[in-house]
Amino acid sequence: MADIVSLHPEEPRGFLLKERTDAILRLTLNHPPTNALSVAVMEALTAELDAVAEMPDIRVVVLAATGQVFSAGHDLKEITAHRGDEDHGRAFFEKTVRLATELMLKITRLPQPVIAEVDGLATAAGCQLVASCDLAVCTDTATFCTPGVNIGLFCSTPMVAVSRAAHRKQAMEMLLTGETIDASTAKDFGLVNRIVPKQYLRQVVDKYAAVIASKSPQALRIGKKAFHEQAAMGLEEAYAYTTDVMVENLLMGDAQEGIGAFLGKRMPEWKGE
Repeated sequence: MADIVSLHPEEPRGFLLKERTDAILRLTLNHPPTNALSVAVMEALTAELDAVAEMPDIRVVVLAATGQVFSAGHDLKEITAHRGDEDHGRAFFEKTVRLATELMLKITRLPQPVIAEVDGLATAAGCQLVASCDLAVCTDTATFCTPGVNIGLFCSTPMVAVSRAAHRKQAMEMLLTGETIDASTAKDFGLVNRIVPKQYLRQVVDKYAAVIASKSPQALRIGKKAFHEQAAMGLEEAYAYTTDVMVENLLMGDAQEGIGAFLGKRMPEWKGE
């Protein structure tokens, strides 16, 4: 039975809906109408990820959103309201951008894999959010863009995640034109893994998450960390690093259990050690 928690919108964490089903935790952005990444929303999501990182019984996190917009990125009204500050908004702008960076890094560094479930528009920092997740599944009507260039604000920080998820020239195309791309193009670019009809989105993501959650939690944690670590290394360094990771992994209980189960033609019983 799913455990659904919905908090009041007045509270920072009220911008998130939480639903747990077995080893899968679903976090749903609930900041209508655009699910903009205001300071309060980012703080709520960051706090939740901090908590999840300490919960080994959670094996997969799904990041979804309510409404017709996955996320419109930074809250431009909130940003504009601080231009009247004594420092013309500098302190608030730094707080906002650094908080977004912290959030994206937490997703990358979270021990558990994170799946973005995208229905609607993901733009600017909202697109960055999708690109920061380990996997992404979207509807056939989902759209994506990094439109900062259209308002004189190049999407510099979204560029970090987008350029690591999409192919180089395609990422530059998004950043330089600011144009919106459809789901099929996003898949061609490398931003999303799968496209499904809207009515099957939840069903497909749940199945996807369940398959991943059925694997060794130890292997998932080791694998996600190693993937991101080796990606920043040169070829020889990456092989040296992953050789050490592989050896340590082989010495762990779950690897012994998994190999024994495979050879014995039985289902493994993971202990996460």
